[in-house]
Amino acid sequence: MYNALVRKEVMGILEKEVGSFLDKFLTPIEKIWQPSDYLPDPSSSDFKYDLEEIQTFAQEMPYDLFVTLIGDCITEEALPSYESWLMSVDGIDQEKSGPTWASWIRSWTAEENRHGDLLGKYLYLCGRVNMRQMEITTQYLISDGFDIGTSMDPYRNFIYTSFQETATNVSHRRVGTLAKQTGNGKLAKMCGVIAADEARHAKAYKHFVAKILELDPSEMILAFEDMMRKKIVMPAHMMRQSGQKAGELWGHFSDAAQRCMVYTGQDYINIMKDLLDEWKIEHITGLTEKAEKAQEYLMKLPSRLQKITDRISTPDLQFEFNWVKK
Repeated sequence: MYNALVRKEVMGILEKEVGSFLDKFLTPIEKIWQPSDYLPDPSSSDFKYDLEEIQTFAQEMPYDLFVTLIGDCITEEALPSYESWLMSVDGIDQEKSGPTWASWIRSWTAEENRHGDLLGKYLYLCGRVNMRQMEITTQYLISDGFDIGTSMDPYRNFIYTSFQETATNVSHRRVGTLAKQTGNGKLAKMCGVIAADEARHAKAYKHFVAKILELDPSEMILAFEDMMRKKIVMPAHMMRQSGQKAGELWGHFSDAAQRCMVYTGQDYINIMKDLLDEWKIEHITGLTEKAEKAQEYLMKLPSRLQKITDRISTPDLQFEFNWVKK
């Protein structure tokens, strides 16, 4: 079990820099893109043409890719769950004034909120989605909550968000690339700007971890090891559709993303390697004996995971999601 008092002290030291974090990693509201910048304008004379274009390309998208897009949107729309979780993390006080960790979470949430808003409106307009069923899945996902294995530990939560923001960058970027290859320029742009946000957010959380590694290296290494032993679960791991139990849909969604090569087991390994390099884990010194063993475990983990991943095959059978109109 971690020492909450030490965690709060470290978070307090870093909190003095939150103002600079906000300036460096987030974009002022008046300057950042909004969903309406990329969606057809109903008041425009081109609206009918733009709508027809969206609906035509949506019908042509491969099933697995389209399902992955919907699942990505649902994941983004469950943002209230993520904000409420992070607000309870040790070292975060909602009642403090000035630039605080609570300020960061609210501002980060405000940026992330635009992602589900943009994709949700696109999917509504495209005419291929059973919106009621998609909305039921979203409501279930928020209602069911999630357990990402971090407890209220800020170290584990920052490890998680560093990994997760990188993973969502990969997923949105790949959907955009595959959409562009088929001429779907509008969707490609939407996914591209979302992916850029995720990359910027990943950079922020990785920066927070790097800062903590300077202040409390042994405990951060141990937190990293613990998260990787548990394996990083996606925030939508409790996903279900109507008539299912919580989490029953997640495996089918993961298989779809794997089949269309949007997010794969190899991506998981690559992200792990990138984080090890980013934080220079191999070269950190002055660790406790326990942390040194954790360091050794982390450095060997990618090759272990590679051997497992190389043996795993993805099911070829497509699952019938009730999100997609027949």
